[in-house]
Amino acid sequence: MKRVCIISQHFPPERSGNASRIYDTAVHLARLGIDVTVLAPHPTFPTGSFPRTWRRIREETVDGVTVVRLWTWQPTSGDPGFVSRMAYYLLFPLHALLWLCSPQNRFDVIITSAPPLFTGIPGYVLRRTSNVKWILDIRDLWIDASVSLGFIREGSVYEKMSRRFEAMCLSRADLVGVTTEEIARRITARYRVPAPIELMPNGVNTEVFRPTNTGKKQRIIYAGNVGHAQDLAKVALAVKSMNGTRNVELLIVGDGDTRECLERLVEVENLTGSVTFTGILSRDEIPRLLSESLVGVAPLKQLKTLEYAAPTKAYEYMACGIPFIGCGNGEIANLANESGAGVIADNTPEAIAAAISSLLDDPDRMEEMGRRGREYVAEHYDRRTVALRLKQQIERMTWTGA
Repeated sequence: MKRVCIISQHFPPERSGNASRIYDTAVHLARLGIDVTVLAPHPTFPTGSFPRTWRRIREETVDGVTVVRLWTWQPTSGDPGFVSRMAYYLLFPLHALLWLCSPQNRFDVIITSAPPLFTGIPGYVLRRTSNVKWILDIRDLWIDASVSLGFIREGSVYEKMSRRFEAMCLSRADLVGVTTEEIARRITARYRVPAPIELMPNGVNTEVFRPTNTGKKQRIIYAGNVGHAQDLAKVALAVKSMNGTRNVELLIVGDGDTRECLERLVEVENLTGSVTFTGILSRDEIPRLLSESLVGVAPLKQLKTLEYAAPTKAYEYMACGIPFIGCGNGEIANLANESGAGVIADNTPEAIAAAISSLLDDPDRMEEMGRRGREYVAEHYDRRTVALRLKQQIERMTWTGA
């Protein structure tokens, strides 16, 4: 039996999209006959929402997967400062490397999931010092997004050091997994990548995310990270403009760095009766809330550095049989067009309101888009299918000695 270690900054009970993806991937690999261990920090994200712990290591078994929790710095505020955030990002991979250096913790394959970029530290070191195979799993162009959103100054020492480390990782990995073809194109345009690049999309667990028989409510929904890359303020203002002619609610499910700022906007614009924040909910509740909603929104900011992104939430909307309205260019527009389940609007309240109204005025169209979306993700993006392809890659790497 092949032994695989997945190193991820996020894992349930955290409820981010990447936490659920790592959980589903690990569980499916275990069911397919792989001995899987996940290394993750004690629950931290969204920062400030979990109690801080100083416990160094905690091991448990979750649905056939060994989960090892390792200590790292846990920020206590919702939007931590640079030093606190970097301590959280850096101490965990260093602790993971220390754990992996123990003789009893030997694996055939290590999978490091980024972002953050620094999860690649143990993969890079062990690939140079042992025979372990390394899959570098890239979910996000983290450096590009950080520059465009103003977290890192372009041309700064920090950006140069980060890109240098990313280049080092890409030069040593045995396999590079990417969520979209656009990520692959951007990586190969910037770096030398000798390893094969494989498409490993975010996908969705279609057994969990499926239409329910509950009735529809007069609302649109956003379910995901309330962060800097999402243009949720424009959606809230779109709802304000619509409520002169129709009574529609915006339900925001989740938490993140910009939630407090968004809540202030809602209060200032007198939208408290139209916009509801639920905070983080149990994953089991989400499919029902999605199925009860008329439309899901996936409002990426219109930045060139975000054109690679195909948000997990869009797959979840489709799996639950509701159409989605997206903002932004690139992969999200491709997903909307290929699936027939989405509409892309410009990043203005007026355009978003017009797109929502157009769908609400045509129930038959919404129903058809929902049906197409469900069929599309079930065929192309079910996480068991994605995990099966990953298992085949693991067996190929370890069998041929590539």
